[in-house]
Order: sequence, then C-alpha cells, then structure tokens
Amino acid sequence: MKEITAVIQPVRLGPVREALSLVGVTGMTISDARGFGSQGGSRDTYRGVEYRVDYVPKIKLDIVVSDSFVEPTIDAIIEAARTDVVGDGKIWVKDVSTVIRVRTGEKDETALN
Repeated sequence: MKEITAVIQPVRLGPVREALSLVGVTGMTISDARGFGSQGGSRDTYRGVEYRVDYVPKIKLDIVVSDSFVEPTIDAIIEAARTDVVGDGKIWVKDVSTVIRVRTGEKDETALN
C-alpha cells in the first residue's frame, strides 16, 4: 500500500476529484494548505497598494491506495491538475505498512474499500 500526497491549485480540486473517482479511488483526505515553490509567492494589488503574498493557497490531498492503484491515481491527478503554469503542484508517494478501519477493525487492503 502507498500513501499518495498531492498539493494542487484550489481551482483544480473539482476536476481532480472527478478524475480520481473515474479510476476507482474511493476516499481521500483534503486539507487547505499554503506554501510556495519555484514561483516564490506572488504580488497582488489591493486598493492601489501592491503587496507580496509569500504563501500561495493550495489544496493538499492524502490518498492511500493499494499498489496496483498507484500509477492510475498519479496519472489521474496529473491529467486533471495540470495547467502548464508554474504552481500546478507536486505529488509524492510513501510506503504504508498498515491501515486499520476504526469502525470495524478491518486491516490493510480490506480497510481501503
């Protein structure tokens, strides 16, 4: 099992969720996040005053999938989140040793569905 973490633009959440549903992802955790990468933040103007935004709003997705779902999940996120503009986000994958469904006590692959 793997945990896929993706940081994406907030406006891409709907399309990413839809794409993940189409490939069979049945659950995820979504968090509001702020950060910066190669774009280094942004500059905005409010009432004629320019100011710098050091941390750009992002959405963080945490998804645990079986090994066979890793590539389809990553492909779906990339396809739906990509705008070809700096700041589209990042994806990383970590090993997961155990998953337990609290309600039933089911473990590992059984707990994912």
